[in-house]
Amino acid sequence: PHYGQPATIREAQLRTWQSGLKNVGMAVITDAGDSLDIHPRNKTVTGERLAAWALAKQYGKDVTYSGPLFKTMKVEGNKIILSFDEIGKGLTTFRRPCTGFEIAGEDRIFHPADARLGEGAQTVVVSNPEVKHPVAVRYAFKDYVEGCLFNMSGLPASSFRTDNW
Repeated sequence: PHYGQPATIREAQLRTWQSGLKNVGMAVITDAGDSLDIHPRNKTVTGERLAAWALAKQYGKDVTYSGPLFKTMKVEGNKIILSFDEIGKGLTTFRRPCTGFEIAGEDRIFHPADARLGEGAQTVVVSNPEVKHPVAVRYAFKDYVEGCLFNMSGLPASSFRTDNW
């Protein structure tokens, strides 16, 4: 599949934020986006999330400022177990199916993945019966996505990929 600019722009924004640059924050809005416009009309959600970041990082307030951020992956048989930072009290899908995950084997062909929360809602378990030996996962790595993975504070997970293909 082709991954266009929005997916790679989000990835570049995430990497810039995680690089440690001073006074740089990021608001994930995959749950409030617009499929027809890269600039969503609902500016309130973006503003509130950036304000939470500023309160936490600039003013030292105890507020949740980020949704889940991919940390590590572990292959177990035909499944990949994903771990995240910024999960707070746990992960949730708010009882919706968790779509947007894809999994690939050594052939580098991504398939839609079955994704479910792991034990204690601390991880995500990803698989597809067609992928016997998985090596990579992508989440919300398309031009437009509606996020399904959140922390219990209601902030969405950032899109990510475990590969560099």
